[in-house]
Amino acid sequence: MTQATLSAKLRIIQPSGHINASNAIEFKSQLTEAVVAAEDSALLVDMHQLESLDSAGLMALIHGLKLARSLERRFGLCSVAPSIRIMLELTKLDGVFEIFDSHEAFATAL
Repeated sequence: MTQATLSAKLRIIQPSGHINASNAIEFKSQLTEAVVAAEDSALLVDMHQLESLDSAGLMALIHGLKLARSLERRFGLCSVAPSIRIMLELTKLDGVFEIFDSHEAFATAL
């Protein structure tokens, strides 16, 4: 479901397919591991292969963001599909998450 890439200042998680109630706990666990492991790094969730996200998946993302903030680590999203972006906008979370067009845009913002 996810792939992690680690560079000097950036760790990237790439979920794919669908994140819903059946696999959101596993996704949350993977996000938690990535945030904790990214000691001197920022964490980026690259959503270009993510087809859908339900409320359980959204809660996993919120958990990852809260954990990153508590550890004073940067947490961003990139390549968000229009349908997922609409959900973020409707829940007003587009103003909570840092959302970027690409890895490069996030890396530049670091």
